[in-house]
Amino acid sequence: MNVLDMIPAAAQAADLMRSLSHPQRLVVLCALSGGERSVAQLRQDLGIEQVPMSQQLMRLRADGLVEARREGTTMFYRISRPEVLTIVDALHSAFCPGDAARVAPEDARGGP
Repeated sequence: MNVLDMIPAAAQAADLMRSLSHPQRLVVLCALSGGERSVAQLRQDLGIEQVPMSQQLMRLRADGLVEARREGTTMFYRISRPEVLTIVDALHSAFCPGDAARVAPEDARGGP
């Protein structure tokens, strides 16, 4: 690995790592790594109250890590940058190696 190749991207990588540095944001991204989910699904699955969930989603959106879409009164979120998925998968492998209960993309969309 040539360290000089990292210099132009170091600030961008550091910003991404700052965005990932909060435990609630990280678990939200882990949940979204399986696919799009509504705020209600995220709250139910993760046990995060409305105010902190809204704060974390706003931060992730402001940092450009997630995108939102509205369907009626329901907001759905998904990861917007492929490098986020790469990092979340690497963290999952490193810290949850025995976790076979990873959410499949079809389950994350609320499918059977």
